[in-house]
Amino acid sequence: MGVTAELSEFTANIRLGAVPRKVVNRARFLVLDLVGNIVRARHDAESTASFLAATRAMGMAAGNSGVFGDAARYTPAGAAFLNGALAHSLDFDDTHAAGSLHPGAPVIPAALAAGEMVGASGADVLAGIIAGYEMTCRIAMALPAGEHYDRGYHPTATCGAFGAAAAAARVFGLSADGVANALGTVLSQAAGSLQFLANGAWTKRFQVGWAATNGLMAATLVREGFKGASEALEGKHGFLRAYAPNPNPERAVQGLGVVWELMNTAVKPYPSCRYGHAGIDAALALRAANDIKPSDITAITLGLPKSGMMLIGVPADKKANPQNVVDGQFSGPFVIASALATGAMGWDSYALLNDPIVRGLLPKVECVFDPEIEAEFPANMSGKLTIEARGQRFEQKIVVPKGEPSNFLSEHELRAKFAGLTDAILGVDRAAALAVAVLAIDTTADVSSLMRLAAPLMPARLAGE
Repeated sequence: MGVTAELSEFTANIRLGAVPRKVVNRARFLVLDLVGNIVRARHDAESTASFLAATRAMGMAAGNSGVFGDAARYTPAGAAFLNGALAHSLDFDDTHAAGSLHPGAPVIPAALAAGEMVGASGADVLAGIIAGYEMTCRIAMALPAGEHYDRGYHPTATCGAFGAAAAAARVFGLSADGVANALGTVLSQAAGSLQFLANGAWTKRFQVGWAATNGLMAATLVREGFKGASEALEGKHGFLRAYAPNPNPERAVQGLGVVWELMNTAVKPYPSCRYGHAGIDAALALRAANDIKPSDITAITLGLPKSGMMLIGVPADKKANPQNVVDGQFSGPFVIASALATGAMGWDSYALLNDPIVRGLLPKVECVFDPEIEAEFPANMSGKLTIEARGQRFEQKIVVPKGEPSNFLSEHELRAKFAGLTDAILGVDRAAALAVAVLAIDTTADVSSLMRLAAPLMPARLAGE
């Protein structure tokens, strides 16, 4: 059996009752985490107005599908797109280190949109989500993701399209052949470029939302009798061989059904590129333990792995002078400076892009390749921070950042993050009700009932309106 066929059979046959309970519980937490991101981004992300206007212009705002934090209803494609794009707009969504991607943003919106299309149970939607995570992460590891990155691809969008297709196909109840056809169809739609790094473009968010829509479209086509390409992953012109120079297709099915890559997915306590989180953890710890003030600091060094340097460390002059939110999210100097200046790194920290104290610290932060940190990768997205202040040297290495699978957030911490993102938009009571409903998704008879809780009672601070 080929890799595509094996993954397709796994997807078609997955049943929530046969999945380890710890995986089901973690999946519920990951859905909660993503929903909080969507609600806040619907109202605060600077790209949201464009997304909404374009969706309306294309007739995708006249349907029965829900977008979290939005009182309007959309077509299934429009809902998948907006939920996916918004999920990734704050860069606060979950991460998978070995795959160097964010699996939830393309997968969960596609599964929910498919669920609303057919009135699926929450259990079937959650099973689709779990299958989608496995598909996304395993394909990324088979590339492997680093070589895919070197070619300029954005694996959250490219690999995520396959995960979205798998999730939607499982929700629709497609057979193994149907799932394979969906993968063979979304193969023609797998796209995503890292060129957004050049100017802080919003394409990073767009291509992830579009991956969710592409996956939903592929599964829907097959549901209506469409035929997709065979051997979509391992074929001569399949995804793995076309998108990376030295893929290992068998890696995609290694331990399938025994090792759950969903359990190797982390959540973010900070809304920025994951490669900076170890440094933020260290900055906050060193600041608190040693009462370090910005005026005390003469130099800061952030040690990173090679892939981390590529995203948040170079070019040094650009990273030391972020001009917008996307620049800040991918600037090691900015996130470290914000943490040291204020003792926090949250979504509201981006209001400090031109803060004089933060600006004063930016040129003092040097990002460097650290062989010791590289040795921890890809098992861990580690970092080492060194601060010179008051004539002293303070150093801390963080091997496992907060939120990583082995240092996962507690339910209390996850709910606190959710409340911090949603209370101001939905109101405390409605946000709490939504959290309860999301955490009970596996017991929901029709996922549409959950989506109806997602709308704010009042159209306060609606971006783009």
